[in-house]
Amino acid sequence: MASEASPAVCVHCGAPCRGLAVRRHDRDFCCHGCLTVFELLQENGLGDFYRLSDRPGVQVRESAALDRFAFLDEPAVRDRLLDFSDARSARVTFHLPAIHCVACVWLLENLFKLREGIGRSLVNFEKREVTITFEPGKIPLSELAALLTSIGYEPTLRLDSLDAARPAGGSTTLYLRLGVAGFAFGNIMLFSICLYSGMDRFSAPVFKPLFGWISIFLALPVMFYSASNYWRAAWLALRQRTLTIDLPIALGLAALFTQSLYEVGTGTGAGYLDSLTGLVFFLLIGRVFQERTYQRLSFDRDYKSFFPLAVRRVEQGIERTVPLSGLAVGDRLRLRHGELIPADSRVVGGGAVIDYSFVTGESEPVELGVGEVLYAGGRQMGGAMEIEIIKPVSQSYLTSLWSHEVFTKSRDNSLNALLNRFSRGFTMAVVSLAFVAGAWWWSEDVSKAVRAFTSVLIVACPCALALSAPFALGTAQRLLGRFHVFVRNVNVLERVAGVDAIVFDKTGTLTASGEGAFGFIGEPLSGVEAGRIRSLAARSMHPHARTIANSLVAPESAEVQEFAEETGSGIRGKVGGDPVLLGSIPWLRAAGVSCPETSTANGSMVHAAIQGRFRGSFVMSGAVRSGVQPMLTALSRSHELVLLSGDNDRERQLFQTLLGEGARLRFGQCPADKLAAISELQAAGHSVMMVGDGLNDAGALRQSDVGVAVVEEVGAFSPASDIILEARNVPAIAALVRFSRGAVSVVWAGILLSLAYNVVGLTFAATGRLSPIVCAILMPLSSITVVTFACAAVGWAAHRAGLATVLNQEKPS
Repeated sequence: MASEASPAVCVHCGAPCRGLAVRRHDRDFCCHGCLTVFELLQENGLGDFYRLSDRPGVQVRESAALDRFAFLDEPAVRDRLLDFSDARSARVTFHLPAIHCVACVWLLENLFKLREGIGRSLVNFEKREVTITFEPGKIPLSELAALLTSIGYEPTLRLDSLDAARPAGGSTTLYLRLGVAGFAFGNIMLFSICLYSGMDRFSAPVFKPLFGWISIFLALPVMFYSASNYWRAAWLALRQRTLTIDLPIALGLAALFTQSLYEVGTGTGAGYLDSLTGLVFFLLIGRVFQERTYQRLSFDRDYKSFFPLAVRRVEQGIERTVPLSGLAVGDRLRLRHGELIPADSRVVGGGAVIDYSFVTGESEPVELGVGEVLYAGGRQMGGAMEIEIIKPVSQSYLTSLWSHEVFTKSRDNSLNALLNRFSRGFTMAVVSLAFVAGAWWWSEDVSKAVRAFTSVLIVACPCALALSAPFALGTAQRLLGRFHVFVRNVNVLERVAGVDAIVFDKTGTLTASGEGAFGFIGEPLSGVEAGRIRSLAARSMHPHARTIANSLVAPESAEVQEFAEETGSGIRGKVGGDPVLLGSIPWLRAAGVSCPETSTANGSMVHAAIQGRFRGSFVMSGAVRSGVQPMLTALSRSHELVLLSGDNDRERQLFQTLLGEGARLRFGQCPADKLAAISELQAAGHSVMMVGDGLNDAGALRQSDVGVAVVEEVGAFSPASDIILEARNVPAIAALVRFSRGAVSVVWAGILLSLAYNVVGLTFAATGRLSPIVCAILMPLSSITVVTFACAAVGWAAHRAGLATVLNQEKPS
């Protein structure tokens, strides 16, 4: 009887092709899902994925997991999982333990090609997480989770721990690997002592081979468990046709183990198993050191105020400013125009007009009423509102919003690019040198050739080279955070060091709001009129509005309705039923208000109209901030200075003197004019830092190479800024530039130190004068040396730059 023909096998997942089978591209697929993934990989140049294994993929069946994840569409569960949701889109973060290589990252970040309704997806490889933006109307949350499961990335869902901090993964396994290596190293060294000291000369025929095989038995778990990460990383590097530092380490381990197995098996020697286990032991100590150091940096990033936000909590009708760490579920907050929502909340009073561009990148405001839910990261664009917190504050989540790619500047990171290119070439050179050294000594002494080959592979350490920049600049960022100077990321400091032109806004930046003269020109305001103007001004975060609200002696009037603010022009709203406008003369005239000719009074002017009738002008001559003069003098020696102000030019002479005769001053500048001025400077070849109001100068801040947002209250700032600076710290800008240059110099010094170590170490290793175990000790020591140097030198750079002095604070510990 003829045997029945076996069904074809799916080229993607290896499953038999039955029922829903598809044949295309001269290949068989068990379903359309596997075909789709295959075509995705081919279209994007990842066809080699199928050369790595007979069945490299996971069977794609979208329906298989639907029932399992149906509970995710329950409102109570969905609301707990989603980071953000509105009528059009939602965002969720899943933990995917199956993420393990660059191909995983690529596939997950191309999910939008697999299913309509999926937008942008971003993978955090270190945390094994993916953040996905999707349209709930086209793909429910349950189907999204099922799709991930069907392609091999089942999300870990633990609803009981959503509100808890997720512990750092991997540490327990690392310590276990270290313990196994240490145990084997210690015991094999006990056996080796006999050989090294000559104590076995009477019993060598009996115990020498026995100790050799016991040592191999002890070395096996070290070789295949403790060192497994090095094998895995080296294999991935070969699959991806790249060179990493793990590849020469894996080659060295293989050489030591093979030679040891040969010598013990043939009885010609004792091998190098003590060196092998000691090598892995000390390499893992270095890995522990790096992990602990990175965890420290991450801890500081999450919890040491790298995201500056203070909010007004309402307690028995009284507003009190509190930091994020002081907030809890149930607290009531009062937010004004331009302020950020610190946690998922519910509207309990006032009108909410929320801009979610900080979260989604789309700036169209959403109007919400009492009882509706607000998501962390939204910004209030209406008047004052009161909210109640319904989820705990996640400062790390808010920090990630500041790094949203929508607000990230596409500037070349020359230092990182240089180090990456050098590291790739360095690894190739080390592998080549190892083979040359081994071949050189092979004819003279095989054991010396093995020692030289292995020592070269182990002692070479681009790790120290790679650590110089992140630890020096990371330490600088952390130190600045303690001084309340908040930096988006370490790359910003490199750009600060390279600026040669600095542009300043005037009001609220070089001048302090509310500290100069304040007056009113026109018919005196009645108590009711003053109260209504004060009520409107109190809803804005603009420095002039804050000055008016704080200077008028009148009770706030009725609730402000239909509040609106036009950047660079003015604010409007209905107070007690009467329309009230505060702004410039052209803006009031465009609104139909009959205005007189502009007054010639000195100072900035804000004009008021009530019920369509011009009522007069507020005159504010802001006092120059204390400490600004020496700061500008220091900067003028090495930078081109420019002043861009929306006010009139009546104080031109004062600021020309402050900034120096060579400075350029432009007055009457609207936000578009400021952005154009920045572009002109960049077109002329300048690297530009813009220092201005985080709300009103957002366009210029984003256009500049480095945007410094100056804020009176850290609850309101622009996500387009690279640095957030409390207004009282403006005089520290010159010190900030000096410190950034010092930090970059420390990076280069660390690179030179690492290069010197490698040159000396490779010279001794290639001549066979270093044992592999000594190299294994030197390798982590080089990293420790570079990191210690970087941290200490950055502290010294801060001292030389005078940060503690100019910020009027004690030097942080």
